[in-house]
Amino acid sequence: MIGYVTLGTNDFERAKTFYDAVLSELGAKRTQTFENMQLWGTAARGPMLALCRPYDGKKASAGNGTMVALSADSHALIDKVYAKAMANGATDEGAPGDRGGGFYGAYFRDPDGNKICLFKIG
Repeated sequence: MIGYVTLGTNDFERAKTFYDAVLSELGAKRTQTFENMQLWGTAARGPMLALCRPYDGKKASAGNGTMVALSADSHALIDKVYAKAMANGATDEGAPGDRGGGFYGAYFRDPDGNKICLFKIG
């Protein structure tokens, strides 16, 4: 049902470098490239994550309470991706761990302040 989720950035090149490093750990690669938008995905017609410069030319800002959750195949992969994010300029919003009910997750903010969750259920 979800085609793609878009996050805004104020530093397009930094954001692309950050997400190239972090999303490659989840098997994603650049799928579509435009002058002001970059998309990543794991399949040609699957869900994608996009980064863009805001169309209106105003400053991008992260929404309070807005978060993108990316699924992972294992706890070890979540730990690895979280570490990669931290090494590439993310800020901690919740280290990897069991959150109860079989939900294992990790939370961080990218260099633009967008909140990302990595998770596995079961």
